[in-house]
Amino acid sequence: MPRDDRHGPMLVQACLNGARSAEQHPALTADATLAGADAARAVAMGAGEIHVHPKDAHGVDSLRAADVERWLRALRAACPEVPIGVTTGAWIEPDVERRVRAIREWTALPDVVSVNWHEAGADQVAAQLVARGVRVEAGIWDATGLDAWQRSPVRSETWRVLVELPDEAADAVAPHAEGLIAHVRLADPDVPILLHGEQRSAWPAFSLAVELGLDSRIGLEDTLVLPDGRTAPDNAALVRAAVASAHTGPTA
Repeated sequence: MPRDDRHGPMLVQACLNGARSAEQHPALTADATLAGADAARAVAMGAGEIHVHPKDAHGVDSLRAADVERWLRALRAACPEVPIGVTTGAWIEPDVERRVRAIREWTALPDVVSVNWHEAGADQVAAQLVARGVRVEAGIWDATGLDAWQRSPVRSETWRVLVELPDEAADAVAPHAEGLIAHVRLADPDVPILLHGEQRSAWPAFSLAVELGLDSRIGLEDTLVLPDGRTAPDNAALVRAAVASAHTGPTA
């Protein structure tokens, strides 16, 4: 499988919801069908990929096969031929063996799955995904995750690296991101990188990704506001602003 089989301009991924509850924004929902419609609007604005956290009936992040299948089915019906990715965050199932077993029991497979390498069990989770033929993207948040990924026996199977910045001041974004990117490149010069931030760092990180020619993402998982600070009405508005920024230059 090629490391990156896309060609053309910067990828803008829409990260629809994250671990947020529906109470945090009117456009967030625990209903997979409504989320699919939301994803379709984001794709119409220029998103080339969707990242989503499947929810259970109570709106809580889930790795259960029935929940993952329901969300993938709804999103694929709404966004045919658009790659769909999900998370395997340890907060969903802290027990590594149960997390791996949940993935083994999936009846529908995402196109790509994020594995956070600072979390316990990353190697086992990634190995199970590779065994099932699912692309793995390595979430690298900090030096701990970077070191674990560099030493990982499945590092060569990584399809993409997510350089993920925490909620931090705008002036911290460039040195933090560029340091992580440099170390990722030392370990694997050819692996595709998607750079993104969250909360205060979301838009500065997107701007830096534009500057560096990297892929990025935007959506209600990472920020609830537009570049000018106004509350975004939905994911489509965030994607529209991001695509405009990618065409005209950094937002800040």
